[in-house]
Amino acid sequence: MLLGSVETTMKMPIASTLNGGTSLRIPRPGRRERRRVEIRERLFRAALTLFAERGYLETTVEDITDAADVGKGTFFNYFPTKEHVLATYGAERIAAIERALQDARTSKRPVLDVLGDLATDLAGQSKESPALLRSIYAAHASCEPVRAELQKRMEVGRRLMSKMYALAQKRGEVRRDLSAAELGRLTQIIFMGVTLSWSMKPDSSARKTAAMVWDMISPNLRAPEKRTAQKPRRPS
Repeated sequence: MLLGSVETTMKMPIASTLNGGTSLRIPRPGRRERRRVEIRERLFRAALTLFAERGYLETTVEDITDAADVGKGTFFNYFPTKEHVLATYGAERIAAIERALQDARTSKRPVLDVLGDLATDLAGQSKESPALLRSIYAAHASCEPVRAELQKRMEVGRRLMSKMYALAQKRGEVRRDLSAAELGRLTQIIFMGVTLSWSMKPDSSARKTAAMVWDMISPNLRAPEKRTAQKPRRPS
């Protein structure tokens, strides 16, 4: 789910068709651009690995560039500060919420199903190590610039989820005694707690735990007339 990853860039379509049937060729990114994407990706992944191993505060920019095998000055061509690495990490999650909102608006699926998938996926990204998540939470707790960035990302995420809940309320899927904004806020708090708890004691699948929590709370999110037995999620 990386933003601007090599895989995403290389899968860019090279041609599309206009409404009138005219083929429009989209050029592939040049060698220089591919190189920039590859270096940025290396720096980003090296930083996350070191944050997990050493902790965010204990990791220096020089540590990151050494691990990525680039010059120290190269880091600042891609990230103005170390905090911007975590901003990129948070941006990936915002992008996932934006995609879910688009899915809710355009698909015929119930909005609550889309929200359930989103909550399970965001909280259950088991590819991210518990040590990395602990390091990020510690940085949020002890570093003011990181905390400010987190608060900004959380606010964006809440607004997007509130839009999804507002759509679900408009369609009669979700209870209306609580505002869409409040439902979005509470959902965010619950699943941040799930992620934090799993990072502290990862004795089960994070995805499975998140799915079980969603199964527990989702019946109470439904409009009263929609509260029938639901089939539990069975994550892989």
